[in-house]
Parts: sequence; C-alpha cells; structure tokens
Amino acid sequence: MKLRMNYREAKPEAYRAMQGLEAAAGRGLDPLLKELVKTRVSQMNGCAFCVDMHSKDLLGKGEPAERLLLLPVWREVPAFTEAERAALAFAERAAFIADGGMPEDVYEEAVRWYGEAGVVDLLLVVNTIGAWNRIAIATGMYPGCFDGPIGKGDGSGLDR
Repeated sequence: MKLRMNYREAKPEAYRAMQGLEAAAGRGLDPLLKELVKTRVSQMNGCAFCVDMHSKDLLGKGEPAERLLLLPVWREVPAFTEAERAALAFAERAAFIADGGMPEDVYEEAVRWYGEAGVVDLLLVVNTIGAWNRIAIATGMYPGCFDGPIGKGDGSGLDR
C-alpha cells in the first residue's frame, strides 16, 4: 500500500473547507449516533481509513465492541434502538441515493425520530463522510498511513 499524495498539502484551502463542513455536520445529533452513521457509510463505501478511524472513535466513546462488530448487519440483530435503525436506514439510502432514491417510509421514519432539522444533520453527516471516503480512497489512504515519514519506501505514509 502506498499513500499517493498528501491532499492536505496539495490543496490546503480545500482541506480547511472540508474541516469546516465536518465541524458543522451533525451538530444536533448524539455523538455516538453520528459516529455510527460515519462508520456504516464508510463500510458501505469501502474506506478502510475511515472505518478504522471512526470505529476507534466509537470504542473511545464507550460504544460496546459487540455493537460495532454487528454494525454491518444491524437489521439482523436487536442491538440497535428504533431511533438508531431509522438513522442507519436513512443514512444507507442517502449514501446510495442513485440506487432507488429515498423511499418515503425511510424518510418519514427518520423525520419521526429526528425532526426536519435532525434529518438535515443526518444528510450532512452522510454527505461529509462520503466526501472524506472519496478523498481517502482516491489518494490511497489506509489505516496508519500518517504514522511515519514519507519516502521510506515501505508505504508508511506522511507525518501528521
């Protein structure tokens, strides 16, 4: 694995803009729910860097490992609340909006639990993590890629 570029250095103003969006996205949501959504969307998008980061964030915030391990199959287990299920269903549909749009029942359930402002929060979290996923995957980011100096020839990455 090789980190292709340090996008932060290549376009610092774009990185700052993404940081601003990140700061605004999901302010009205419970922090654990926000991390669950980020992790699930990152799983769906196949972003190892973001799955690793947000899984660690969840564990650090007290999320039980069992629930984290079951997140990809949340529909099949009773480990998630009705409100979390509504958010996860909404997030999954929003993440892949081109595949059938947003079903009315999924939308209505999200509004029932989170209100219109909360649905906007969910949309912003999904859109922001989707953008981070695309940046990470396209630039070759992987877990630990920023832990060592670039140019070692071992793909170890960049300094933070």
